[in-house]
Amino acid sequence: MKNYSIVSTDQNAARTELHDKLGLTGAEVSINTIPAGGSVPFVHWHKKNEEIYGIISGSGRFEVDGESVPLKAGDWIRIAPQGKRRMFASEESAISFVCIQVKAGSLEEFTAGDAEA
Repeated sequence: MKNYSIVSTDQNAARTELHDKLGLTGAEVSINTIPAGGSVPFVHWHKKNEEIYGIISGSGRFEVDGESVPLKAGDWIRIAPQGKRRMFASEESAISFVCIQVKAGSLEEFTAGDAEA
């Protein structure tokens, strides 16, 4: 058995979840695109998992606990599990992003501390 997994994704898909495709065991990762003027259709929060969003292209905003947070390509935002959130694309452009979901407080060591040479 190989010690890696690789998959190609459909660059035109609205959402691609990678947990099953890559056999992820410690994180959920998805690649997403919201069309111009669109939004995630619901407000949500989590019981245990924080989410980290990386904006690949476009612009938009997050509403987190009633606060509007502007987003543009190159931005990264972390939202605590309890943060009530909803993402919106701007009227002018779609927004594409990576969402990484992990259990809050579960990181025990950073890269160098967990590496063997």
